[in-house]
Amino acid sequence: MSGSQVSFALIGPGRAGRSLLGALHGSDWQCQKTYGREDNVAMAAQDVDVLILAVPDGAIAGVANSVVPAPNTAVLHLSGAKTLDVLAPHARPGSVHPLVSLPNPVTGAARLVDNAAFAVAGDPVGRSLVETLGGRWFVVDDEQRALYHATAAIASNHLVALCAQVYRLAERLQIPPDLYAELMAKTLENVRRVGPVEALTGPAARGDLATVNDHTEALSELDEHEVALYSLFAAEATRLGERARRAEPASDGQDRWPSG
Repeated sequence: MSGSQVSFALIGPGRAGRSLLGALHGSDWQCQKTYGREDNVAMAAQDVDVLILAVPDGAIAGVANSVVPAPNTAVLHLSGAKTLDVLAPHARPGSVHPLVSLPNPVTGAARLVDNAAFAVAGDPVGRSLVETLGGRWFVVDDEQRALYHATAAIASNHLVALCAQVYRLAERLQIPPDLYAELMAKTLENVRRVGPVEALTGPAARGDLATVNDHTEALSELDEHEVALYSLFAAEATRLGERARRAEPASDGQDRWPSG
């Protein structure tokens, strides 16, 4: 359907739904109607080519069952974790999950048209939607959907949680958090360029457990929660460091200074 006009309706004009509406504005995909939480959605699939369900994962099956099926209408959900089973009443089920962080509708709309990546399944109209947005699509097998979405949550939500710890500690030190944000951005660049093992630096990369212990003691004076978070990630960083040292032993002697 790429290159031809597509009429669609959308249920769920929340953050994801409004991001998609903004991204599609001015394209060949024309929104006929949006439905909110209090609206009757029974006839939402009638007289449109596509119905998009931009509702929370737990609500998809209930909403889909509330919509009277239209045999020629494709019904898409935006979930990364759910399979097509939740759209069982409909003849043309599909899914399109943007592998993109959508913090608000304005930023979200811009990111959805910035060569974004999408996991697609089911009806090929989902791929047409991605092509309209100028994005890239890939397929995730049903049995891998939960793992795929867990990986996305780690990449986005867990990263935000880690950043929150950095910001809390920066505020205690009265150091501008932006300085640490710059460090994090450069580190992510390193990960993309050489991978996580080679990108690792600091005491974990050197096998400097004494410094790691010093960090733990300093954090223990603040909050047990901060210690628990640090210890979890320090243990994983230490394992990465051990892997890196086994793969590429130091050749310049910089890691062979005697310890104090």
